[in-house]
Amino acid sequence: MSISVNDFFAPISFNDTIDDDAYKQVDLLINYLESISEITYQSIYLVDYYKRTFLYVSRNPLFLCGRTPGEVLRYGYQFYFKHVPNDDLEMLLKINEAGFSFFKLIPKEDRMKYSISYDFHLRQPAGNLVLVNHKLKPLLLDEYSNPWIVLCLVSASPHSSPGNVQFRSNELQKRYDYDISKNAWEAATITKLNRREKEILILTAQGYTIAQIASKLFISIDTIKFHRKNTFNKLGVKRISEALSTAIEQSLI
Repeated sequence: MSISVNDFFAPISFNDTIDDDAYKQVDLLINYLESISEITYQSIYLVDYYKRTFLYVSRNPLFLCGRTPGEVLRYGYQFYFKHVPNDDLEMLLKINEAGFSFFKLIPKEDRMKYSISYDFHLRQPAGNLVLVNHKLKPLLLDEYSNPWIVLCLVSASPHSSPGNVQFRSNELQKRYDYDISKNAWEAATITKLNRREKEILILTAQGYTIAQIASKLFISIDTIKFHRKNTFNKLGVKRISEALSTAIEQSLI
């Protein structure tokens, strides 16, 4: 399967010209993101769907595959063709098409409230593959409510395999999971943790052992393990590190 950069932009078309005056607000966004990038480990991209390129790439080197921010900025989407395995690249194209199709079904007044999240591999300079997570959220829409300027946050994935595609709105308490094999979106229940499950995760994040948590909460170690197992099942993870990452990612703690 031969894939080009233009394939990723094929599902969206702009019915009007976006002029230089409109781009003045983008400069303000870039200044803001430069400040944010100083206090986060995540890589930050600003994607321009009108110009079909990146407008900003943060200086965080962790997910740039040995490239400088300037190089990634110049490559644009070609960066992924250089560093994403073919199978994952084909998956990303499928997710891209499904994501745009779903976005068009969202009421225009709600489109700024949703983000899409998915996992894929990036090939590092040493040849090893690292599973990363992309979260994309529109920051500016054009006058027809098409996504124009989109924020992309790149972080380490809490999962063990690529995919894991979600459209979600924390504000609207809605979530939709994409089944790649069926090429279908399915409504999903927003995960909720009870008070005890949150307490245990927070104390774990603070470095306490299971025994120490049991002592602080005046419950048994077996009870701690019971709550942790329930938390793992709710979040669809197998390890406490994954549970913490997923809970933070989904704003559950």
